[in-house]
Amino acid sequence: MGNTFYFQWEPQLMIWLQQVMGPALTKIMSVITLFGEEMLLVAVLGFLYWCYDKKYAAYVGTNIVAGVTLNGLIKNIWLRRRPYMDHTKIQCLKAPHADTDIYDVSVQGYSFPSGHSMNSAIVYGSLARYSKGKVLTVLAFVVPFLVGLSRVMLGVHYPTDVLAGWAGGTVLVFLMPFLMKKMKRWVLHLVLVILALPGVFYCQTNDYFTGLGLMIGFFLALPFEERFVRFKNLDFKEKKSYLWAILRVLGGFAVYLAMNTLLKLPFSDAFLEEAAIGSFLVRTVRYAVVTFTAIGVYPMVFGFIEKDRKRG
Repeated sequence: MGNTFYFQWEPQLMIWLQQVMGPALTKIMSVITLFGEEMLLVAVLGFLYWCYDKKYAAYVGTNIVAGVTLNGLIKNIWLRRRPYMDHTKIQCLKAPHADTDIYDVSVQGYSFPSGHSMNSAIVYGSLARYSKGKVLTVLAFVVPFLVGLSRVMLGVHYPTDVLAGWAGGTVLVFLMPFLMKKMKRWVLHLVLVILALPGVFYCQTNDYFTGLGLMIGFFLALPFEERFVRFKNLDFKEKKSYLWAILRVLGGFAVYLAMNTLLKLPFSDAFLEEAAIGSFLVRTVRYAVVTFTAIGVYPMVFGFIEKDRKRG
C-alpha cells in the first residue's frame, strides 16, 4: 500500500545517523519530537485561548487546523511509504502511533510531507509572527529544525519529507495572515472547509479526517463563543491568575481527553481501526465535537467560577 521513492542519499544518511546516535541521543530525539505532536499543540493553543488572548489564539488555531488538514490532503496524493517500511536497515525508533501495527499505513499515515515538521513550523512561526518577540523568533527557527531532525533520526521520515514540511508550514504562516486581511473570517473559514472536503473522496488515512474534524469544530466554536459565552482572558498582573491558568489548561485537557474517550464508546475497536469511510467519518465527527466542546462550550465554566469568586 503506497509508493516508494527517495533520493539515494536519504536512506544512506538515515542509516548512518542511527548507527552513530546511541541510546542517549535516541531518548533526547524522542523527547524533542513531542514538540510537534498533538498534545503539545493542544496545550499551546489551549493556554493562548483559555488564558492569555483569544484573538491571538484564533489566529494561531486557524493556521494549525489549516496546516493539519492540508498535510493530510497532500500525504494522500503522494502516498509515500515511511522509510522503515522499505529499508530493513532503518529502524522505527518511535512510531507515530506506537500502540498499533507500525506497518499499518492507514493508522501510521504516509510520509510526505512530515506532519511534525509542518506543525512545528506553523505553531512556533505563528507565535513569532504575531508577537514579534525576539525569543519566539529564535524558537521559530530552532524548534522546527530540531523536530525535523528528530523525525529523520527516529526513522519515520525521509529528509525530503522534513524539508517539504518546513516549506509548507512557512508558506501557511505568511499566507494565512494575508488571507485574513482580505476576507471576512466566516468567508475564509468556509473557503478552507470547501477546499478541504474533496479529501473525503480519496484520503485513506486517519490524519486527514482528524484534521478535517478539528477544522470544522474550531471554526464553529469561535462564533459560538463570541455570541453565547464571551468569557474573559486572565489578567496576569494578578498573582492568582497563574494558578487559574494552570487550572483552566488542566480542565481543558480533561474535557478534551474525556470527550474523545466518551465518543469512542458506542463503537468497537475493530470498527474504529478499520480503514473504511464509515470509521473515517466517525473520526471526523468525533474530533469536531471534541474541539467544539473544548473551545466553545468548556469556557462557560469560567463564568460560573468567576461569579462564585465575586460572591465569596
